[in-house]
Amino acid sequence: MHLIFRTFIHMFRSRRRSPLGIHDVGRMNLRVVLTDLDVLGHMNNGVYFSLMDLGRMDLLIRAGVWKKFMDKGYYPVMSNETATFRKSLTNGTRFVLETRIVGYDDRAVYVEQRFVVAGEIYASAMTRGRFLKKSGGTVSLAELAELTGVDTSELTPPAWVLDWAKSVQLPATREAAPSDW
Repeated sequence: MHLIFRTFIHMFRSRRRSPLGIHDVGRMNLRVVLTDLDVLGHMNNGVYFSLMDLGRMDLLIRAGVWKKFMDKGYYPVMSNETATFRKSLTNGTRFVLETRIVGYDDRAVYVEQRFVVAGEIYASAMTRGRFLKKSGGTVSLAELAELTGVDTSELTPPAWVLDWAKSVQLPATREAAPSDW
């Protein structure tokens, strides 16, 4: 839980920020701090992924669905994440983390996220996530739609996103996944 304090701070702040629609672009103003850096003086690759968790959480809180998920015992997990790094973020750099849902398929939610400095994309990522039940099992898109009132069939991911998801997919947890080089 490397960002545990930031997580609590942003959960508190997100509840007080203006509401968003679930398909709006969520924006968080952030700054690179010393503990985000690697030995080369730029933000560590892993920190990008941790901050993206905060961006997705902010969007869900501000859209009013986070509490519904928690009350129902649902929680998000990421199944695929791919990031592209264009320019380095260094200590003290202020940036905006942009988050938006780009679509749904029969099993997952696709979210694009960008790290933006003065209107310029420094890094971007595509993520594919699902929701699990604390009681066990996965949450179907139909259950998500019923809980949130969102018609998931209205927003289909672009073809390249579905191709990406297929190309990076590992076998299901009940299938063999040998590490053969």
